Amino acid sequence: MTKINEVTRCLESIAPPAYQESYDNAGLITGDPETEVTGVLVCLDSTEEVMDEALRKNCNLVVAHHPIIFKGLKKITGRNYVERTIIKAIRNNIAIYAIHTNLDNVSTGVNFKICEILELENVKVLSPQKNVLSKLVTFIPEKDTQGVLEALHEAGVGKIGAYDHCSFSIEGTGRFKPGSGASPHIGKPGEIESVNETRIEVIFPTHQWPAVQAALNKSHPYEEVAYYLTSLDNTYQEVGSGMSGTLKSPMEPQMFLKYLKEKMSLSVIRHSHLLNKKISKVAVCGGSGSFLIQKAIAGKADIFVTGDLKYHEFFDHEEKIVLADIGHYESEIYTKELLRDILVKYFNTFAVDLSETVTNPVKYF
Repeated sequence: MTKINEVTRCLESIAPPAYQESYDNAGLITGDPETEVTGVLVCLDSTEEVMDEALRKNCNLVVAHHPIIFKGLKKITGRNYVERTIIKAIRNNIAIYAIHTNLDNVSTGVNFKICEILELENVKVLSPQKNVLSKLVTFIPEKDTQGVLEALHEAGVGKIGAYDHCSFSIEGTGRFKPGSGASPHIGKPGEIESVNETRIEVIFPTHQWPAVQAALNKSHPYEEVAYYLTSLDNTYQEVGSGMSGTLKSPMEPQMFLKYLKEKMSLSVIRHSHLLNKKISKVAVCGGSGSFLIQKAIAGKADIFVTGDLKYHEFFDHEEKIVLADIGHYESEIYTKELLRDILVKYFNTFAVDLSETVTNPVKYF
């Protein structure tokens, strides 16, 4: 049988918690991680109705996009839907796991799913994150270089865009004198030793450091491993907010809005003034994406598809881009399919169901 922590580890390998925004509360919210999974219900929002659905379907793990708890709860008395949902989940031994902005921010996440539905090509992250990469520099005896390097690559270092096994090396001479209590791999205690070494430089996502450090220490022949670890200011194209891509063929603005409506199963689209040019490059952001309007303009997108735009934000396009508000819920609804596909790919010991409960709080007349 599969335990809850096995499922959460899988999801976190796809969307590491390190990539969630500071305000977020992704992760296991209720439940014992050692509990065996009877079934998983995938939803956008954890509500009382979703907990009832989980009970009916014998699912003791609810995987939600939005965290039911964003801020700390000082009391749980059932005075609002958040507290009532938590009470019902705990009372019925239902675990709730949220995978939110970390799934938004990975290049295979929420926004990639939107691009996939719209059949966009040449997709890339619209606003890549900075300060999420580190550089490791270490020194290895020449004859051991390849073995250590392979171990580091297996731990996740050296991936740059579509390339992997990336590294830089230079030959040099290492010098050291083992102390009286040392057990050196090369040389003798009390004697200065010179060794032909390779200086290796590799980059990797900072959150992977524990695994990288373990691989380095295990594979390196030296008793004491010398290395430098440096945080980088570089942007990381694999992680960030929003995405953009191009249509297979440019469309007239009204034709694209019709296409968008059909592809995303929308009942209504709020949009800004249509410009007198065809739509070719499309920027997207699931959920609330107004903070990316200027990024979409700078990226030369012809239209920006998102949700939750305010009245005055429709002025921000400055006749440079079309803004299309399709709704928060509507922009993220296919996240359920994304999560279902991930879980089905890696697990076959329990059923994975898409929630049939419509949790959209916004209604249209």
